[in-house]
Amino acid sequence: MNDISLRRRLSGVFTALVTPMRDGRIDLAALERHIEAQLAAGVAGLVPIGTTGEAATLSEAETDEVIRLTVEKARGRAFVMAGAGSNATSIAVAKAERAAHLGVDGLLVVTPYYNKPSQAGLAAHFAAVAGAVDLPIMLYSVPGRTGVELAAATCASLASEHANIVAIKEAGGRVERVTELRLACGPDFIIHSGDDGLTLPFLAAGADGVTSVASNLVPAEMVALVASWQAGDVAAARAMHERLYPVFRDLFVESNPVPVKTALARRGAMAAEVRAPLAPLMPASLAVLEKSLAGFEAANLQKSR
Repeated sequence: MNDISLRRRLSGVFTALVTPMRDGRIDLAALERHIEAQLAAGVAGLVPIGTTGEAATLSEAETDEVIRLTVEKARGRAFVMAGAGSNATSIAVAKAERAAHLGVDGLLVVTPYYNKPSQAGLAAHFAAVAGAVDLPIMLYSVPGRTGVELAAATCASLASEHANIVAIKEAGGRVERVTELRLACGPDFIIHSGDDGLTLPFLAAGADGVTSVASNLVPAEMVALVASWQAGDVAAARAMHERLYPVFRDLFVESNPVPVKTALARRGAMAAEVRAPLAPLMPASLAVLEKSLAGFEAANLQKSR
C-alpha cells in the first residue's frame, strides 16, 4: 500500500484540527470556515478527532459529525486522516470502522493511554485495528500523553506484517527517533513530526512532513516552511522556522488545545471554548501567548513593507 502516490499524499503539512465549540456544543459553522481556511492555505491533509480536536471528550455522535463535515469539505482537496484512538482495543476498532464508513482516507491511531501496555500489547492493539479496515494507518507515538512509547522494532514488525500500516506521527520530542525509525522500518516508511518546533530538524533527518497544531493558526507559513525544505531552499526554511519558533513554543504554554483555541479566538475565527476538564487559559499564560503572537505579527508586517 505504501506506493509513490500514497507517499506523495502523506507528505507535507497535515493540520491536527481543533474542534470549535460554543455553549457546550460543536460549532459546525466555525468548523466549516476553519476547514476552508486550511484548504485555501494549501495544507496536504486534515486530521480531525485527534488530541488537538479534544477527541477524548467528544461523544460518538459528535465524533461522527466532525468527521462527516471534514470529509464533505475536503474530498478531493486534501487527505482526511481521522483519529481513531482509544485505550480499549475493541473501541479503537469500532472507531476505525465508523470512520472508514464515513469516507476518510486514512486513520491516525494513538498508542493506548493509561493502561501502559507492553510492546506485545501495543503490537496486538495496532494489528487489530489494521485488520479491521482497508485504509492507510498512521501510528501515533506520544509518550508524554500516553505513558508509553512505540519501539522502533515494534513499528517495523507492524509495518512488515500489515500492508496498510504505512506511517507514524512521532511526538516523543527526540530528533534521533527519525533515524531509529528509518533504520528499523526502512526509508519507504512515512514519518511525520508530531512537534511543530521539531519540523525542520525532522525533515533534515529524513521525515516526510508534520502533523501540526500551529497550522491551525498559521497554515500558509507552515506550508511555506515545508515546501521550502522540499525545494532545497534550506535558508528560507530555516528563516521561517525561526520566525515561527516563539509561536511553536508558546502554543504549548498550557495543555493543547487551550492556547491555540485562544489564539484563534483572538483572531475571531471561533470561540476559545474548550471542554472540561480543560479550562480557559490562565492570565499569566495568556500574557506569554499574546507577546509571542504580537511579535510574530509585527515581524510579518515589517516583512511586507
